[in-house]
This record gives sequence, C-alpha cells and structure tokens, in this order.
Amino acid sequence: MTTNQYTPLMRLVSKILKYFLLVMLGFAIAYILSTAFNALPIAQILLPFVVTWFQKLGIILLCLLAAAVIIESWR
Repeated sequence: MTTNQYTPLMRLVSKILKYFLLVMLGFAIAYILSTAFNALPIAQILLPFVVTWFQKLGIILLCLLAAAVIIESWR
C-alpha cells in the first residue's frame, strides 16, 4: 500500500458522511415543502424523532471520523 491511499475505514467514513449529508438535505427539503403545502402538523410530529436519529447518527459518524483520522495520522 502506498502512502497516498486512504485506509478502508477512511473511505467508509467518507461514503457514510456523504450519504448522511444527502439524507439531511432531503429531509430539509421535505420539511420546507411540507410547510409550503400546509402539512406542517405531520412534519412537527415527525421532527423530534428525525432530530433524535440525526443526532445519534451524527455522533457515531464523528467518532468514526475521529478514529479514521487517528489511524491515518499513524501511517
């Protein structure tokens, strides 16, 4: 393995981060559209659950990213 290639953990974390941010963008667009079409009560019911899941997944993703950065710096 050459030194300019990333570890599999770093590649995995970058893929997960990409899709995590895309899902967050999708939920943001869906929330804006629900307010535009007066479906706000449904969005307000689902919002606490979605925020809780995003917070938990975000913390896990940040921990994985920190581990990947530490492993990359050791190489």
